[in-house]
Amino acid sequence: MDFKLSEEQELLQDQVRRMVRAEIEPRLAANHPDKPLPKAVMLEIFAALARMGLTAPRLPASAGGGEMRMLDYGLCFEQLPPVIAISLISHECTIARLHAEGGAEHAEHLLPELIAGRKIGCTGSTEPNTGSDPRGIATRITPSGDGYVVSGSKMWITNGTIADLMIATCLSGQGMMQRVLIERDASPFEAREIPVLGFKQGHLSEISLADCRVPRRNLLGQSGDAARILQGTWVGNRPLLGLSAVHMAQKALDLAVAYAGVRRQFGEPIGRKQLVQGRLADIATAVTTSRLLCYRALALIDDGAPADGASAMAKRYATTACAEAVSLAMQVHGAMGVAEETGLERLYRDVRMLPIPDGTNEILTLILGRELTGLNALRPEARHQAAAE
Repeated sequence: MDFKLSEEQELLQDQVRRMVRAEIEPRLAANHPDKPLPKAVMLEIFAALARMGLTAPRLPASAGGGEMRMLDYGLCFEQLPPVIAISLISHECTIARLHAEGGAEHAEHLLPELIAGRKIGCTGSTEPNTGSDPRGIATRITPSGDGYVVSGSKMWITNGTIADLMIATCLSGQGMMQRVLIERDASPFEAREIPVLGFKQGHLSEISLADCRVPRRNLLGQSGDAARILQGTWVGNRPLLGLSAVHMAQKALDLAVAYAGVRRQFGEPIGRKQLVQGRLADIATAVTTSRLLCYRALALIDDGAPADGASAMAKRYATTACAEAVSLAMQVHGAMGVAEETGLERLYRDVRMLPIPDGTNEILTLILGRELTGLNALRPEARHQAAAE
């Protein structure tokens, strides 16, 4: 077992860091910290991400993708400002799903635009009354003339207000889940921003689909396989989100260590105090263990090994441990920890957003429990069947 990154991996990380400093951080700083970024700015950022091969890392090179191992993608993902990383994961998962299930026309006309960052994508699964259990989808898709009509609403959709297209999960007349591509120019839909605690420069949206008409060619995949496709995507996304938490906890650690060296109380730096050193040690431990768990889950995916439990463990642990790490860093700073100028209060708000998407920590606990026991706590029918047997 080798914990040392290869020379290529270190170079890849460095390239992403330099791109972030040159092309992303200045754009974030130039815009209001508590308002969603304009779409024009997001397109500039996506163009920069595209030049690094990060808009389609899971696609083969023959399709215009980066053909990256998930671990290498994670190494890059960790370097991104989390508000941008969250937007990217929605965009690139939409690309991956469209590549897997779309037709030749989609591959020819839409994928190049999305991969280049000239169009922005999103995926609509969650609804006002449906979150962790996708079987509760209420959005309907019905045949109409030479196409379909989609009616319903989607909630908590990243990129919704700035998206040029959405892959929506719907319920067919036969009661099967079905995905459909909705291109906003041809099939308009309404989207509004949802005010939330953190990631205020991002775009978390509610989408209304009122008799939205889509052409027949935009029906994706095979009816009934939506749950399988969604699950496969979630397994890869969870450790990536965990690494966004690591990004914030690492930043909090760096700030706390620096402050402990210059802040003086009782005639000496507070970094000399045992309790302060203890808190710094706890923060560093949380960062390291969270990072390693996320890397392990991504490496298992690369190896083709079962990764549901490892993925759930990584996100659940990282988002919890890193939130506590940010809180400890605030405590090291004392009153300065709650001042806006240090940036810790924003980290505190942002890291709290991460235990929710792609499986709440409660759901992830049950997924890991299922892996350990072989017993399903999520589906009542599975429990009843096991009892009958």
